[in-house]
Amino acid sequence: MNTSTNRASNEMFFQLIALLLAIIIVHTIFVTVVRPNAESTIRHHAEMVAAGEEYQVPRSFFIVIKDLEQEACFILMFWSLAIMGYKTRTTIREQRMLGQALISIAEGSRVLPDDASQLTRPLQSLPDEQRSYLLPRALHTALTRFQVTESVQFATEAVTGVCDTENDRLDSELSMVRYITWAIPSIGFIGTVRGIGAALGQAHEAIAGDIAGVTSSLGVAFNSTFIALLISMVVMFFMHQLQLSQERLVLDSQSYCENNLLRFLKAK
Repeated sequence: MNTSTNRASNEMFFQLIALLLAIIIVHTIFVTVVRPNAESTIRHHAEMVAAGEEYQVPRSFFIVIKDLEQEACFILMFWSLAIMGYKTRTTIREQRMLGQALISIAEGSRVLPDDASQLTRPLQSLPDEQRSYLLPRALHTALTRFQVTESVQFATEAVTGVCDTENDRLDSELSMVRYITWAIPSIGFIGTVRGIGAALGQAHEAIAGDIAGVTSSLGVAFNSTFIALLISMVVMFFMHQLQLSQERLVLDSQSYCENNLLRFLKAK
């Protein structure tokens, strides 16, 4: 099994474990903290109404997030943040390679096709995980192409091809995060529809003068939408930051190859 396959398998395993942990932790917090506090607040206000005291619509953070839709949104948020954290760690590790002298060529020197095999030895001596990073792969591909074709243009095109492929791969791997950012507001709208439907089902109570049920159902509708949109904004922010760092990695790797290798190549 090659290194890229191992990385994909490890990432898939991490995503599954992260989803399971997100479900367990968030559900535990909701069952032990959020819903008991929300029910306590609602019960307190109900007692105030029964006692004939002035009724105020309960405004509590626990009431706002107590429903199933909000719980699902929090689970998806923490799952997406875990996925992005994993990818950010990998990106940071690859960016550190840019500070290493993977290829040492003295200024003013010229690299001929016969010298390419010697320059690839430090790259081949790297650990398997580091060899699979973008920068070592781009350098190794350029040197190999230059050795075979004896063409600087082909070596340059090899670097461009590797970087373009990596950019496409990184973009495609964000598809799950993009799906989550779409699913979160969709779940919020489901809560909106559920709340409005429940409110319409209690319209006869409102006509009779009891608006508590309708108010509670409309609260479900608006609270679920509010929380979902808020969480979606947070996830989108971190996703764009991750995408920006990945694009910088690709551009910096291509620039590294040009400044530290390609400009020294000379065909026979």
